[in-house]
Amino acid sequence: MKRVLSGMQPSGNPHIGNYLGAMRRHVELSHDAEHECFYFVANYHALTTVRDGATLHNLTRELVLDYLALGLDTTETAFFVQSSIPELTELTWIFDCITSMGLLERAHAWKDARAKKKKEITVGLFNYPVLMAVDILIYKPDMVPVGKDQKQHVEMARDIAENFNNTFGETFKLPAPDIKEDVAVVPGTDGQKMSKSYGNVIEIFADEARLKEQVFSIKTDSKGVDEPKNPTEVLPYNLYAFFAHDREARDLAEKLKAGGVGYAEIKKKLFETLLDHFAKARTARRALEKNLDHVEAVLREGTRKARAVATATMDDVRKKVGLWL
Repeated sequence: MKRVLSGMQPSGNPHIGNYLGAMRRHVELSHDAEHECFYFVANYHALTTVRDGATLHNLTRELVLDYLALGLDTTETAFFVQSSIPELTELTWIFDCITSMGLLERAHAWKDARAKKKKEITVGLFNYPVLMAVDILIYKPDMVPVGKDQKQHVEMARDIAENFNNTFGETFKLPAPDIKEDVAVVPGTDGQKMSKSYGNVIEIFADEARLKEQVFSIKTDSKGVDEPKNPTEVLPYNLYAFFAHDREARDLAEKLKAGGVGYAEIKKKLFETLLDHFAKARTARRALEKNLDHVEAVLREGTRKARAVATATMDDVRKKVGLWL
């Protein structure tokens, strides 16, 4: 059985880019008897951007509900909130003491923040890859399902693990990133990568009015209904193809090439397809909102499973670095 580890940051409502890039894969693996999954809501990481306690608490709860509604199987999966594992911050300091500044300065998020000359670049943002390495390595997983943009963090975790193993003795596994290349990068409504920070998202659980507004805001060119169109250049079609059946996607692609299909019609198809695809999850989420005792029980059991592994890892680490009496 392969152990799988992944975390999700509660920085806002999840969108179809999150779903296609990671969430769908997480749910699929949780139902696979050949994988032992450890999934957590990364509320420590969210502190780099969220500065209101009530907001962070609500965002964390909402993301927990989202994952459960999407069908995450928690029978064998350890599903928990990051901050419920105190061993993480202890191991972060230990890793800090063996990690070079040069490694962290190569992190994409840090380089991007400096390039954009953000007024306040925090230690937390700089140190983000170390905490992420801890998140991964403390549970000794074999694989980490991530989007393509997160591959570097897994590589940095491997670098830190190798450094620790070379310094103190063999301790941590070197996990492999698991990336679904066909949906590695999902375009947003403006054609850039879909991201909450760009404000170009299509949310999974938006109400129908908001979902329709987001879908119909997708950027298109000025070609008329009768003009032939290249499907690969039609943004709403590209998003539609992620969710439509293969034959439906092929049929629409042929119609676009022939002409006679307008962008409004494609957007309508996308809107209806998204409503249908997530209909079951929307119903499940409403039920979960009325049964928070069950949700809390799931998190307690997930925390118990995760801490059992984390404490065993830390017992070994403390002995090897000389912090054990």
